[in-house]
Amino acid sequence: MMRPWHICVLIPARNEEKLLARCLHSVLDACGRLPQEITWDVVVAVDASTDRTLEIAEKILSGKGEVVVTDAGIVGRARAAAAHCALSRYAGVLSLCWLAHTDADCIVPEDWLVKQLLLAEDGIEAVAGIISVDTFCEHGPEVEERFHNSYLVDPDGRHSHVHGANLGIRADAYSRVGGWANLATAEDHDLWNRLMEKVSSRVSTAALRVTTSGRRIGRAPHGFAGALAAHNEAFA
Repeated sequence: MMRPWHICVLIPARNEEKLLARCLHSVLDACGRLPQEITWDVVVAVDASTDRTLEIAEKILSGKGEVVVTDAGIVGRARAAAAHCALSRYAGVLSLCWLAHTDADCIVPEDWLVKQLLLAEDGIEAVAGIISVDTFCEHGPEVEERFHNSYLVDPDGRHSHVHGANLGIRADAYSRVGGWANLATAEDHDLWNRLMEKVSSRVSTAALRVTTSGRRIGRAPHGFAGALAAHNEAFA
C-alpha cells in the first residue's frame, strides 16, 4: 500500500502573464493523475511582477493552492518563499513530503508527478530531470540543431543537466541542506551540489521531462534563455 505522501509543486513567476496559465493548467492536470490517497498543494511565488501574473495565479489556483508575493527579483529567494509557504501548510513528517519544482514558462506532462512519486516510494531523495524546448522561432535556423547536439543524454537516460524547471526533492533532504540559496542565477546547480554532499540517493533521469519556452530573453540572468540564445552567436 502506498504511504500517505504529500506533494508540493513550487513555481516562481515573474512577469509571466503570457505563459503562466498553460503552466498551471498542466500542473493541475498532473496533480489530477495522482492516486486519490495522495494529498497535494501548488504554490506560486509571484516575484517582483508588474503585469497580470498575480491575478492569473490567484484565479487559476483559487481553492487549489496558494499564491505568495515577493519583491526580491531573485529567483532563489522566490523558490525559497514558495517552499516555506508549502511546508508551513503541511502538518506531516518531512520524509513523506515531496517538493516538485518547475518554472512558470514550462509545461509539465500528465505523468510528471506520478513518476516522481514512484521514485520517492523507492527511497530516492532527489531527482533531476531534463527539458525540451517548445519553439525556436525567436532564434536563428541553426539553433535548434545546435541545441539538440549539445544537450547530451546517455543512452540509459542518465545526464548531467540540472534545471530548477524540473527538480524533485524530498522535504527532509531539502531541509537538511539548507534549502534554496539567495541567488539570482544558478540556484538550481547550487542546491543540487549541496544535495550531492549530504544525500546518497539522488538520480538524474531523462524519464522526467518538461517542456520550457524557447524565448530569447529570460527572467534570470545567465539562465537557460541566455544559454539558448548564445547558440545564435556562433552563427552571427
